[in-house]
Amino acid sequence: MSNSHYEVLQPLHGVPVKAWTHGVPFDEKAKQQLYNMASLPFIHKWVAVMPDVHYGLGATIGSVVPTYGAIIPAAVGVDIGCGMMAVRTSLKASTLPDNLSEMRHAIEKAVPHGRTHRGRKNDRGAWSNYPDSTTRAWKTLEKDFEKIAEKHPVVRSSNHINHLGTLGTGNHFIEVCLDENDRVWLMLHSGSRGVGNCIGHYFIEKAKEEMQRLVVHLPDTNLAYFSEGSVHFEDYVEAVGWAQRFAFKNREVMMENVIKAVQSCQGIPEFDATLEVVNCHHNYVAKEYHFDQDVWVTRKGAVRARNGELGIIPGSMGARSYIVRGLGNPNSFHSCSHGAGRIMSRTEAKKQFTVTDHQTATAGVECRKDAKVVDETPGAYKSIDAVMAAQKDLVEVVYTLKQVVCVKG
Repeated sequence: MSNSHYEVLQPLHGVPVKAWTHGVPFDEKAKQQLYNMASLPFIHKWVAVMPDVHYGLGATIGSVVPTYGAIIPAAVGVDIGCGMMAVRTSLKASTLPDNLSEMRHAIEKAVPHGRTHRGRKNDRGAWSNYPDSTTRAWKTLEKDFEKIAEKHPVVRSSNHINHLGTLGTGNHFIEVCLDENDRVWLMLHSGSRGVGNCIGHYFIEKAKEEMQRLVVHLPDTNLAYFSEGSVHFEDYVEAVGWAQRFAFKNREVMMENVIKAVQSCQGIPEFDATLEVVNCHHNYVAKEYHFDQDVWVTRKGAVRARNGELGIIPGSMGARSYIVRGLGNPNSFHSCSHGAGRIMSRTEAKKQFTVTDHQTATAGVECRKDAKVVDETPGAYKSIDAVMAAQKDLVEVVYTLKQVVCVKG
């Protein structure tokens, strides 16, 4: 069954699944994962599926899961608070140098990225000496961190302050972009780093232990949940909320350092980077009001798109990205996609694409073009144009961005 915008899938058990997937790939593994989610007894109304949907570890990426009386930690995942930040500057394309390699290297130097030494001492993706921006930001987070660490000591041994203002790996990135009026934007993608990963894994295991203790049978053990009033529910809400604040601050600190890096480049005039600022999560849980009920909404690879609210939908390396305005569609629980969405695994991408393919796909972008980033090449992702066409009733495009510099974790 479908209407002009979304398809309604009815699993054998549970609530419907509303999918904004016209014209985009929607694989069977992801569908089965969503049907498992829809079979849980505490789903509110239906599960909403965004056009960038794909199979994920624990829960489907590109899903919006409203629940009452329970939260599924694996649906939030381990990259808690992952999201995007973008700022429009007063710079124009004409003020940028013809060769942008100095700018890319300045950004790479200003923001730790990647991962070495198994993430331990001397890891290039962490701070060895914290800059003032990190110290200031940590002061706003430290008190609540200590409260969480007192109850759950494993969190203290994670990378926390040394990851505040760092990018990470995989699909996390920093970009310099131009909009359709040749104005320069700075944009980045990251989350709560090591400490969020630790919190996520820890509570996912606690939820699984809880299901075993209560002898709850689930279609997938990754759907283990905490019920409101249970021993770990409030602790998880406290910890996940803190990790989301850490992620928001992480993006702010990085952006501050990216702005300074661009300002330091030869020939760049002074500029304002506060003309428009967007900072949004796309892996998180929040209490919201939908269809006459307060519910927990988990967005796993989805952006909140309330009426008039600005969000960011990035394409892959070499493709367009979009600053969008939400249309407040109630059927999607006021949500939209968080990007293009993968159509193949990293392993498949490395088998299918060569370095030459990647160089061709990223022509005109100042970025890494070596074998280690081939898994992030544009061909590993869905067409961002098709993804945007599938969600015309969820968001409207405000700005279309094309990257000229891309730094990958």
